[in-house]
Amino acid sequence: MAITAAQVKELREKTGAGMMDCQRALAEANGDLEEAVKVLRKKGLSAAAKKAGRTAKDGLVAVALSADGRRAGIVELNCETDFVARTAEYQEFAQALANQAMAEGLASADAAKAAKCAGDPEHTVEQAIAGKIAKIGENILLSRVASMQAGTGTKLGSYIHMGGKIGVVVEISSGADEETVKDVAMHVAAAEPRFVSRDVVPPSVVDEEREIAKAQAAATGKPAQVVEKIAEGKLGKFFEQVCLVEQPFVKNPELKVGDMLKAKGDVVVKQFARFKLGEGAAQE
Repeated sequence: MAITAAQVKELREKTGAGMMDCQRALAEANGDLEEAVKVLRKKGLSAAAKKAGRTAKDGLVAVALSADGRRAGIVELNCETDFVARTAEYQEFAQALANQAMAEGLASADAAKAAKCAGDPEHTVEQAIAGKIAKIGENILLSRVASMQAGTGTKLGSYIHMGGKIGVVVEISSGADEETVKDVAMHVAAAEPRFVSRDVVPPSVVDEEREIAKAQAAATGKPAQVVEKIAEGKLGKFFEQVCLVEQPFVKNPELKVGDMLKAKGDVVVKQFARFKLGEGAAQE
């Protein structure tokens, strides 16, 4: 059957594919627009595979927070260039993935990729990403996904830094005021804590740091009992560096975060998630 210019135009607008590709897809689909979209998707998957090995460490972190502050989702979606990351289409796609992570409680990139795409239920998220790769022409990588659910007596807060270079979600006492929630999330973004407090640091991490501290102390040639004291002191410094409540508060370095939270009415931070652009892609 004859393929009209209007059909080609409509398919191009729908998929972003080239004119000749659209003509061939429509001819293969006997003029059926939706079938032609599927034809292009299939070809797009092949095109995506060719781009999959290309470095994708730009992109953005997107965060979604429910209106009631009970649920949140956070994703790191990588691409090859800042130019693509700044486009409305890319940002809307990243935000849609964060919204889906929040709504469905998706806890990993693998779980998200296997899920039906909320904006395109006929395809998985992985297939939807492949479609974007074919359309945009850059490798796109969903490197990290997490979600959070507030517990009894807590609520969630979020913060996006530098237009999506860093994203944070925190679970905090429900009585905390908005300023405190924002201050904690901003501090997590800036100070890079790894744990909330020393009592949740895994024993394996503590043991490793203690051994390193002992080795460094032993190298000074001091007596064994002195080495032990030096090692414990170094371990204490480690906790101060990596534990949120022991870090100097970024807005007032003379005050520890834990002291600031106590002054705000014994506010407690239960957990947090911090995604910095590029860190997830580096782990792939």
